[in-house]
Amino acid sequence: MRPAAQEFLLSRSLTRKTFVGEVIYEDRAQFTHAVFPHEGVISLMAEMEDGRTIEKTSLGFEGFLGLALIMGGGVAISRSVVQVPGYTSWISVADLDEALAEFVCVREAMLRYAQALIVQTMESVACNGLHSAEQRISRWLLHARDRVMSDQFTMKQQTLSETLGVRRATVSAVCAQLQKDGILEYSRGELKIIDRPRLEQRSCQCYARVTNASLLSSNRQRPASA
Repeated sequence: MRPAAQEFLLSRSLTRKTFVGEVIYEDRAQFTHAVFPHEGVISLMAEMEDGRTIEKTSLGFEGFLGLALIMGGGVAISRSVVQVPGYTSWISVADLDEALAEFVCVREAMLRYAQALIVQTMESVACNGLHSAEQRISRWLLHARDRVMSDQFTMKQQTLSETLGVRRATVSAVCAQLQKDGILEYSRGELKIIDRPRLEQRSCQCYARVTNASLLSSNRQRPASA
């Protein structure tokens, strides 16, 4: 994205912290702002009538919340929930429209992200159906680590359970085994990855596919905070 476009977006944005469990938009809510994470993880959740939940897809600094705004829509298609805390920049719909009209590179960058998000969503469908709980949990933790750019972050087991649609006891057993094997440390909601290469071995091929799609679709580096 051109420096002038980045400067425009930064000048019109409001940056603030996000917190675990915070709902950014409810399903079918009207978008008032596009939300650009700089750090942390936001999940788009599916919620069943019986109370069960599962993540449709997730995003971090590689993307933004509000893709419908450039696809001809104006409402959220899922409940968006903060799973790993961080901070985000909020840009009003009017300011985003102005940026899209003035800078072609803004729309191009957003459409490239849309392509990567489609790949991620498709991989998530395959992963949920074919891979073990340990593989799925390992993959999710690797993506979270990439998005916070740190081996240590806040992650409650209940959050993982609700995000991945697996039993809390299963999440606890997987994390306990990974800790026993010296791959991670976990205590009171604080997780630290000790051995990333071995965690990648415990993950599935979906991690590499999603990561490669994100890299190929964008030349952006990690966004700077406003």
